[in-house]
Amino acid sequence: MRKHDDDADISDVYDPADDDAAQAVFDQADQYADIEDIDDDAPDGEAPRGRAGSQCRALGMRRPSAGAVVPYSKPSHLPAVIPKLGDLEAFIQAANAAPILSAQQEHDLAVRLRDKGDLNAAQQLILSHLRLVVSVARGYLGYGLPYADLIQEGNIGLMKAIKHFDPDRGVRLMTFSIHWIRSEIQEYVVRNWRLVKLATTKNQRKLFFNLRQMKDSDKTLTPEQTRSIAETLDVKPEEVREMEARMSGGDTSIDGRSGDDQDGGAMAPIDWLSRENDEPEVILEEKNRESMAREQLKKAIASLDARSQRVIRARWLNEDPSGNVAPKTLQELAVELGVSAERVRQIEKKALARMREELAASRDDIE
Repeated sequence: MRKHDDDADISDVYDPADDDAAQAVFDQADQYADIEDIDDDAPDGEAPRGRAGSQCRALGMRRPSAGAVVPYSKPSHLPAVIPKLGDLEAFIQAANAAPILSAQQEHDLAVRLRDKGDLNAAQQLILSHLRLVVSVARGYLGYGLPYADLIQEGNIGLMKAIKHFDPDRGVRLMTFSIHWIRSEIQEYVVRNWRLVKLATTKNQRKLFFNLRQMKDSDKTLTPEQTRSIAETLDVKPEEVREMEARMSGGDTSIDGRSGDDQDGGAMAPIDWLSRENDEPEVILEEKNRESMAREQLKKAIASLDARSQRVIRARWLNEDPSGNVAPKTLQELAVELGVSAERVRQIEKKALARMREELAASRDDIE
């Protein structure tokens, strides 16, 4: 055993097994001798021509001569190590290893994307800013959501930012895109932190992302702390107390078991939650009240003279063939009754006042 040269490291030491591998390639070339035109008259030190010869040249080997010892030659290009798919750490390492663009490179790529729709330019912009997404997403880990999902939402925000980025504004893409990245991540956190969305308005979102940081402890806020937080965030104290109650509570399934009753049987919220208006006695009482109100209304209209009744029915109780309310205009009634529109308005006003008096007298009977 001998080394290739004096300075070769241990990986360059000749191994007799390499001769066997080389010989196997040339033996394969002999199998194609009847099919391909292999030039056996090639000069010494050169690989034979043909399919096997191409394999020999690709491997950097020479046909061994009888009794010759061929040293091992380490290939100059090794295949890239492809990380396992779905490996978050590999993604983060790749994001941090992506090259950082200079201001001019970033501007040129953004112009190519805007003017020519160059997707390769968009890809380079995205890859160079993935480390920013990873950094922003790390700040939202305290909400208990998967890191990979936060990064994924941030990537969506980055792509939206690149789509709307104007390179002629004189602003770097990092400064512009960080707001889009945060917006997408915050929307994802609000949607998924609880089963029921906690923040829907602007003030509620502001409280959701700042209230926990501004509280001194896990205890309930005092009135002074509530007022201080409300002034700092420019919201109402009532909104601060409401958001605190929402965030301190948990999700409860309406069909799930929440406790035991006196008999020892498990009960779910659906067993004891109800709406008063859905109670049978309440529904029956409401129907009776509506029936009595209709009777009193008929009596009030009957107390009017014929012309006043016509005006009230045409203005308030008239219906089209489809059953929808279709009041007649003052002008239409004026033509029908042979008076002016102003006179019709006066008749209507006087009739309504008379009906209110009649209904007020019978209110106690209805209630």
